[in-house]
Amino acid sequence: MVKPLLLDWKGKIYCHVDAIFGVGVSTALEGDLQFEFSKRTGRIKNFSIGNGLVATFRTDGGLALTVFGAKQLLRSQKFRENCVIPTPEAIPFVSEGRSLFCKHVEWCGSNIRVASDVAIITKSNVVLATGKAQLGFSTMKKYHNGVAVKIREGIKSRLKE
Repeated sequence: MVKPLLLDWKGKIYCHVDAIFGVGVSTALEGDLQFEFSKRTGRIKNFSIGNGLVATFRTDGGLALTVFGAKQLLRSQKFRENCVIPTPEAIPFVSEGRSLFCKHVEWCGSNIRVASDVAIITKSNVVLATGKAQLGFSTMKKYHNGVAVKIREGIKSRLKE
């Protein structure tokens, strides 16, 4: 078993969150950060606040954001640039965990790139789901066919478990 390195893990998480979601977004992570380390490599696998999982590290260096994590980060106004607002008729489907199509995108933030993690929110900043963007912000509203965001976790899918 590999022992974790003696580093400032909290600072590392803050830098990682700021690099992915925008400078200053990490200030929304309030509370006691807890880490789960890999037994084999000693690296951080995921991090949480209290009992709520915020995000898991992906193999490509990104963060797989949870609904709880999106709610935490949405306290920062800058995180809104990583969010997508669907049309009202798409809200029930997205919250169930179904994909968001391009024709149902009402607004999207300027920080959205292909394969980046995004939060799906309402106009009143309520998190509906989290997922992975299939298109960048400049092309998301131009297309009328195809998937804009592949949903990973919706708020209603959590209730079924």
